[in-house]
Amino acid sequence: MTISAEMVKKLREKTGAGLMNCKRAIEDSGGNTEKAIDILRQRGFATAVKKVGRITAEGMIGSYIHMDKIGVLVEVNCETDFVARTDDFKCLARDIAMHIAATNPRYISSEDVSQETVTREKDIYRAQVADKPPQIIEKIAEGKLEKFFADTCLLEQIFIKDQEQKLKIKDLIAEKVAKLGENIVVNKFVRFQVGEKGENV
Repeated sequence: MTISAEMVKKLREKTGAGLMNCKRAIEDSGGNTEKAIDILRQRGFATAVKKVGRITAEGMIGSYIHMDKIGVLVEVNCETDFVARTDDFKCLARDIAMHIAATNPRYISSEDVSQETVTREKDIYRAQVADKPPQIIEKIAEGKLEKFFADTCLLEQIFIKDQEQKLKIKDLIAEKVAKLGENIVVNKFVRFQVGEKGENV
């Protein structure tokens, strides 16, 4: 059967499970959404959505230095010191720091992008296709805006160590949430590069 991106997206929105986990669940369920949800619950991947919003007052500072030229510090938070001291959590924090070093995101999530920036970007996209019908212009502008978020927002970026599976950082975090049983959030990060001014997020 053909699995559409829309099917995977809707299942992920319902369960909070990672992108690839949702895709596998749909495949294993023969395209039945309800069965796919049951499969994700059985595998422990549908619990992430329940953790969102819980207080994250613990965690650690993940760090990564590349060739003594690029350095990253990232604060990754969880709910308890117990989870913060696990190898899984430490590995996640380091992976995120390494990813930031490689991709240089400007924001943590699309929610951090100011309305002024969103408006300016959409105006530019509309101007690029001004000769097309209005409804087409809006559709193209929205598509380009999503691409802008994917390029500049950490959580929307494809994890550099999992390019083939198209695993986004937010999906990577969701998988750890499901495994460790606590809410996990990226609070802030700073990236330094020799010869350039660092920027706090």
